[in-house]
Amino acid sequence: EALNRWFTASAHLGRPVVTLKLAATLDGRVAAADGTSQWITGPDARRDVHRQRAQAGAVVVGTGTALADDPRLTVRLPEGEQVDRQPLRVVVGTRQLPAPARVLDDAAETLLLATHDPAEVLAALRERGVHHVWLEGGPTLGAAFLRAGLVDRLVTYLAPALLGAGAPLVAELGIGTVEEALRWHLEDVARLGDDVRLTLTPTDPNPTEGDA
Repeated sequence: EALNRWFTASAHLGRPVVTLKLAATLDGRVAAADGTSQWITGPDARRDVHRQRAQAGAVVVGTGTALADDPRLTVRLPEGEQVDRQPLRVVVGTRQLPAPARVLDDAAETLLLATHDPAEVLAALRERGVHHVWLEGGPTLGAAFLRAGLVDRLVTYLAPALLGAGAPLVAELGIGTVEEALRWHLEDVARLGDDVRLTLTPTDPNPTEGDA
């Protein structure tokens, strides 16, 4: 099981394992009030993101992130050189991407899914043989997967910065009181330059599918 971590977990779940990647300031902002978000974290954390991406079968974002940041979503070495094996790039949503968008280049395969349903996204990726999804979508897509109970792991990068305003780490979760908070178990803490990476799993070891 250790050697085939994602395959084994995916087989148990009947769907790909989902790791939600988050990056924020100390006050939980993923972008400033003017919408700028590059770069919140430092170079060590960004290198670690590429290492983590390389372990996934697919990297998933929403059309909002694709339009705002124009990401490549490829795995690149510190020198900027691409590696041979690239995860599938997936863009979720109904908005059209411009032809020059970098996620549509020939550096890796890209799948466009015109849906907002996390379960449909995972079903489509399972059909393609994907066992581990690295979810890099913004606050809206991340919240959708959290509300659906379809996040198995959080990898959160915290930068030593304060913005005071701007986009929050996740969007509305439908939680009205502290008692309803989604609680997570801290598995690992790592320092990456001046940033900190937290790796977390749900506190309930056997969550009910679809029950956030």
